[in-house]
Amino acid sequence: MTNPLLSDWTTPFNMPPFDRIGDEDFEPAFDAAIAEARANIAAVAENTAAPTFENTIEAMEQADALLGRVLGVFYNIAGSDSNDKRQELQRKFSPLLAQYGSEITMNTALFRRIETLWETRADLGLTDEQMRVLTLTRRNFVRAGAQLSGAPAERLKDVKGRLAVLGTDFTQNLLKDEADWFMEISGDALEGLPDFVLAAAKAAAKDKGIEGHVITLSRSLIVPFLQFSPRRDLREQAFKAWEARGANGGETDNLAITAETLALRQERALLLGYDTFSDFKLETEMAKTPEAVRELLMAVWEPAKAQADADAEVLTGMMQADGINGDLEAWDWRYYAAKRRKAEHDLDEAELKPYLQLEKMIEASFDCASRLFGLSFKLLDIPLYHADARAWEVLRDGKHMAVFIGDYFARPSKRSGAWCSAMRSQKKLGGDTRPIVVNICNFAKPATGTPALLSYDDARTLFHEFGHALHQMLSDVTYESISGTSVARDFVELPSQLYEHWLEVPEVLSKYAVHAETGEAMPKDMLDRLLAAQNFDMGFATVEYVASALVDLEFHTSEPSADTMAQQAEILAKIEMPKAIRMRHATPQFAHVFAGDGYSSGYYSYMWSEVMDADAFAAFEEVGDPFDPALAQKLEARILSTGGSEDPVDLYTDFRGRMPGVEALLKGRGLIAAE
Repeated sequence: MTNPLLSDWTTPFNMPPFDRIGDEDFEPAFDAAIAEARANIAAVAENTAAPTFENTIEAMEQADALLGRVLGVFYNIAGSDSNDKRQELQRKFSPLLAQYGSEITMNTALFRRIETLWETRADLGLTDEQMRVLTLTRRNFVRAGAQLSGAPAERLKDVKGRLAVLGTDFTQNLLKDEADWFMEISGDALEGLPDFVLAAAKAAAKDKGIEGHVITLSRSLIVPFLQFSPRRDLREQAFKAWEARGANGGETDNLAITAETLALRQERALLLGYDTFSDFKLETEMAKTPEAVRELLMAVWEPAKAQADADAEVLTGMMQADGINGDLEAWDWRYYAAKRRKAEHDLDEAELKPYLQLEKMIEASFDCASRLFGLSFKLLDIPLYHADARAWEVLRDGKHMAVFIGDYFARPSKRSGAWCSAMRSQKKLGGDTRPIVVNICNFAKPATGTPALLSYDDARTLFHEFGHALHQMLSDVTYESISGTSVARDFVELPSQLYEHWLEVPEVLSKYAVHAETGEAMPKDMLDRLLAAQNFDMGFATVEYVASALVDLEFHTSEPSADTMAQQAEILAKIEMPKAIRMRHATPQFAHVFAGDGYSSGYYSYMWSEVMDADAFAAFEEVGDPFDPALAQKLEARILSTGGSEDPVDLYTDFRGRMPGVEALLKGRGLIAAE
């Protein structure tokens, strides 16, 4: 029987034939595809013709097309619907892919051809986009060790291979810890929990094959439990389990992995001639240096900590009024913050949630994209990899633009968090290829026959990930290596965070925030209170994020420690971390940093991008129309469609006229007074 991953796809929009793909197909498809890619790369390196952009760079761009197709399917499924076989294959594939990557970047004949093109680039008649691809290709080779030889080159290969294994192990350990722990609740432990929390806890119990209610470590369930449960002992138990993910000892403990990862990253940087891994990593980002990152983070840390300290005093007073003496703890903060929001803004999550239906928020995100960029979305009836996933055809003026897959509900087989990926990226080389874009979220799944309800933070997450999706869908470049979100890490969050602003537009909420039972629009006074409370508890949110970013930065600018938790504690003590707030992602569960090196020394990127997104949305506010056609067209032309084809500083400056300062971010978060 023909392997469906290797055969031509005659499906609509050349979608993967998910109904014909089985786990047994992945390994033989991987073996065949990587062998084909190796042969194609060898043909480029051994070509006796003089190097040209076409026979070298473009040939390399297309060399691993089949491998990209196979891995695009496999890693999307493995991340969102894991099982033992898929985890085994991840462990097998990761070192092989690292080895394959090293073979390419350390192929001296191949690099010689690239160097020849680089040295004669002024005479090649390249387009601006081609010059950018040549520049980035050479830079990637150099940063991957192409100029090394002998023992250092061999050691770098070993380091990169080991790092790939460690990243996979970290991810799988965290997934197992999150999937295994649960806490059954019954009787008076259910008191005080709103209906939506009870429904989610009952659905989680059903998933576990248990009658009744359970609390799991899914953020969409544990956070509302911490907000609403009056049982301090149960809040403490649940919070400590959440905090202990990846640090429970035994086979799933991540602490040794984090220490080895940091040591190997530092060794990698030294082999390549950099003082620290952070110096190496940030060289290609907008920030450029660790000092620039630290300056931004500390500019935000001081006012955020001051706000959080003031809030802690208020919450401590509320707790003591309940007859609880002693210090405010991390498992108390969300509970008393929810009470405070109810008192100060008359907002209650249980009251809000019926107005924030998942289906309506999806519609809202689509409608904003339609008004801004002329896109329309047609629900598709096609096989997908999981029953919870849905797909839409994305069109503009009747022309096919992309397929968008939304996979929104938490399940034990899905890693935590939310992300966007491209199962297939946009490109024009070798034929106009339109993307398949996937948004993964972890919202609580409702009981059968009842609508899925979101928190306001959940709704923001949905808009955030859809902003990433738009970056992929609207991409309009020739080369896949610079397509869509293939941009600097501290630029990639700009489209996603910017798109969140459209959720805050009153006319969007007034249209789509409708009650799940009555169908009535959110009352205007509630809408006003919701928008007025946008910055409620912003000290907490900012502190937990910036603390994580500072720990990430210090990990990668200092001598690696064998005890990463002790080092984390030292860093937090130095910045005087408020006692009742924890890092958003503590070291043993910090997947952004340790599941791979995408966000390593780069977790600050969300805040760097936020400086720009606050300023970029201000452009729409200045013209008095959040859907201004001219600005939307400019946003697409200079930010969303360009991928990595130009320097991000140039792109943003073209859009806004200049780079912004941190003031727009501080004002947006309510950490300094607006003028």
